[in-house]
This record gives sequence, C-alpha cells and structure tokens, in this order.
Amino acid sequence: MARVDFGAWSRLSLARQFALAGGVVMLVSAGFGGYFVANRIEEVVVRNTANATALYMESFIAPLTQDLAQRSDLSEESRLKIGELLADTALGKRVVSFKIWRPGGLLVDASNLAVVGQRFPPTENLKKAWGGEVRADFNDTQDEEDAAEHALGIPLLEIYSPIREIKSGKVIAVAEFYEVATQLKQDLAWARAMGWLTVAGAMALIAASLFAVVLRGSRTIDRQVAALKDMAAGNLALRLRVQSASARFASVNDQALRRIGADLHDGPAQLMGFAALRLDALQGQVSGAAADDLAAVQRAVKDSIVEIRNISRGLSLPDIEHKSLEDILRGVVEAHIARTGTPVEVDFAAVGALPAAVKICCFRFVQEGLNNAWRHAEGHGQAVHLRRDGDVLVLSVLDRGPGLAQLPEPVGDDAGLGLAGLTDRVESLGGHISFANRADGPGAELWMELDLRGAA
Repeated sequence: MARVDFGAWSRLSLARQFALAGGVVMLVSAGFGGYFVANRIEEVVVRNTANATALYMESFIAPLTQDLAQRSDLSEESRLKIGELLADTALGKRVVSFKIWRPGGLLVDASNLAVVGQRFPPTENLKKAWGGEVRADFNDTQDEEDAAEHALGIPLLEIYSPIREIKSGKVIAVAEFYEVATQLKQDLAWARAMGWLTVAGAMALIAASLFAVVLRGSRTIDRQVAALKDMAAGNLALRLRVQSASARFASVNDQALRRIGADLHDGPAQLMGFAALRLDALQGQVSGAAADDLAAVQRAVKDSIVEIRNISRGLSLPDIEHKSLEDILRGVVEAHIARTGTPVEVDFAAVGALPAAVKICCFRFVQEGLNNAWRHAEGHGQAVHLRRDGDVLVLSVLDRGPGLAQLPEPVGDDAGLGLAGLTDRVESLGGHISFANRADGPGAELWMELDLRGAA
C-alpha cells in the first residue's frame, strides 16, 4: 500500500499546494458542473422539441382518434386516415413510426402492424403520458416494443403525447411518435460542447484568479517567513551571546568571591587571631571590672574569627577546572555532612564534561539547597540527584520535612535571597528553577533544568 508523504507536501509553497489541491477540486467541480449543464441542456432541448412535435401531431391525430372515447379500438376508417396522414405529408417524412396506446399497455394501432393488438409492460414515460404529461426519450430504443425502430439504426426522438377527448379533456389514448433526430443529435452535440467549454472556461478563469491571489500571498508569506527566520537566528545568536556573557560574568564573579574569601582568611582572620592571642596573654594581668570587659572583648574577637572563617568557606570554590561535576557535588555533600552532622543520600549519573560556569552554578545550587533543607526540614531525608537527559541537565535537592504550605511560584525574591540569586544565576545560563512539594510523600523538592546547548 502506497504511503502518503505529508512531509513533502508541507515543504511545498502555499501556491503549489493551492495549485495541486485547487486543481483537483476544480477538475472535479468542472466535471460535475459540465455533466449537469450538458444533461440539463439536453433535457430542455429534447423537452421543447417534443412539446412542439406533440402539439403539431395532436392537431392532426386527436380528431381521428375520438372514437376511442366510446370503444376500445380504432375503427378501420380512422386507422386508414392516420396512415394516409403520415404517408402523404411532410410530417410523415419526419415521423418514421407511430403507436397508439390504450390502458394496460395495449397497442390499438401502429406503423408496424405486427404489434397491433399486443400488450407490453408500460414504461415510465408511458405511465406519465397517461397522467397528461408530454414525455420524450432521445435515441433510447431499448424497450421490448421498440425492436423495429431500433433496427433502423438512426437517431430517433421518441415522443409520448396524451390524446384527450375534445369535449371532456379526458386522456383517452397515448400516441407515441418516433421522429428522425439527426439534426437534433448534431444540435445536442454542439450544445454539450458549448456547455462543457463554458464550465471549463469559467473554472479556469476562477482558478487563475484565485491562483494569482494565492501566489501573491504565498510570496509575501515566504518573504515574511524568511525575515522571521533571519530574525529568529539573530535572536538565538544574541541570546547565546548573552548567556555566554552571563556565564563568563558568573564565573568571574565567583572567582572574585573566591579571592575575597582567601583574602578574608589570610588577612582579617589572621589579624583577629593575633589579637585573640594578645588578649589571652593579657588575661592574667587585669582584675575586677577590667577583667570582665577583657573577657567580653575576647568572646567578640573569637566570634568574629568564626564568622570570618564561615564567610571565607562560603565564598571559596573547589578546584572547578580539574574536577568532574560529580566529584564537586560529592565535596559539597561531604562538607555539609561534616558541618551539620545530618546524612545526605546521593544519586549521581555520569553527565560528562561541562563548562566551568555550569559547574559553579551546580555547586552553588546544591550548597544553597542543602542549607535550606537543613534549616527548614531539620536535615530529614536530605538527598541530591543528578542526571542528564540528552542536552538537558537535571539537578535536584530533596528533603522529608513538612513541605510547603504555599509554594513560591515562580521561585524568586519571595523564597529568600539565596534562591533568588540562584534563580538569576540559572536563568542567565538558559535554565530554570522549580520548587514544589514532593509527589511521593511529605517533603519538598528544589530542582533545576539547564539546556547545555545554550550554556556551552
């Protein structure tokens, strides 16, 4: 079985699609229209010719058949007069045969004397003629009683004309005439040809007009589509450049934060440590209220050292360039476990080599996600999942806490500064963040999807 290639069809221009589809519709319409018009013309011409001939014949035949109102057959005198009428007049040259019917399909007179007195099954036209209609068939001599006329081998117009009683107007018989229709056949052929030509010409003119309109519209659409494709390509290139610039900026920003963290650790933290040592040395040299003030200063300095080190650790980055994303995320998880003492389940699939900006983004995402899980879910059921579906990287942080009564949608400023910053970071790389209650039970899930094609 042949298969239709819709792809090839869709690749055609609108003008060609219209030419093919419209051409088929126009051809079918022209066929039906031409057939209808030709048949209608034939029907009208045959009916008008039959009416004229029937009226003419009735003026001669009706007076000679009035005795059928009182008897079932024609008198010999009436039959002779009808025969003389058709034999010696110009009408007889046109009418090659006749029949006179009585009810029930009985022939009471005919040119072919062999069928007189016989009964034949009434045809549809004969039945309608008994109802008072003039009926006609062109070149249709296939009925049983038409054997002699069919043998003539010439085109004939078969006319059924009701014969009425002059006084009452009642139909008392039906006269059937077979008129030579050679000229009528030629006229009908010419009329059919003109009908077909008229319909075909009209359809061709309509098709040409519509095709011109569609062709102009198709060309306009093609130009607009080409312009839109160029614009889309430009927008895509611009978006990729913006994402690349954002990724580079994020990477540079993280490197700057790393240096700031190192500077805090190596600078202010060391100085604060030196100050703490000096304060410890002075502790035994003062007493009273001064000792209490010194102890307060010592506590403040030590708390400052802890805060500076925490800030320094938060700003610092692992060896992004030389580690895989899986190793980087395991380091984040291990640091979180060491800091909070809560377990974290990991499920990492191999994702391959990734740009530094993507690794940094994932590092910050898991770092912030685990902090939120520990803070809001008290570390229950913490898990980190990583997978790659084609060019899409999917990273999620889950917990088994109470979940969210109201989900922040979209994740942004309402969800906290950390998540808002993560949202901006992920979106700058062409991805997005979602935050929802877990479908498999209590708890929440924070996940990000990143199209690596735009982040490369």
